[in-house]
Amino acid sequence: MPELSRFLGIIIRMFMESGERHNVPHFHAYYQNDIAVFSIQPVELIAGNLPRRQLRFVEAWAELHQQELSNDWKLLQSGHLPVPIEPLK
Repeated sequence: MPELSRFLGIIIRMFMESGERHNVPHFHAYYQNDIAVFSIQPVELIAGNLPRRQLRFVEAWAELHQQELSNDWKLLQSGHLPVPIEPLK
């Protein structure tokens, strides 16, 4: 699963879905032993959990980079590598 960004101990990744799509466009956030899945449009937690502070960081980052996340989703689904996205600073 390609890594899109890394900040404040959080790793953002996105899967390519092979075959028929079964999920809305989304990305995965990893922090220590926690994993969460977020939809891109709108940015919402759809599965998993992160500590509250990291959850807010991921939501803020995703809101700032929503168009880039959508573009990376389209790239991955068409068999191309995604473009890295700037971390939260």
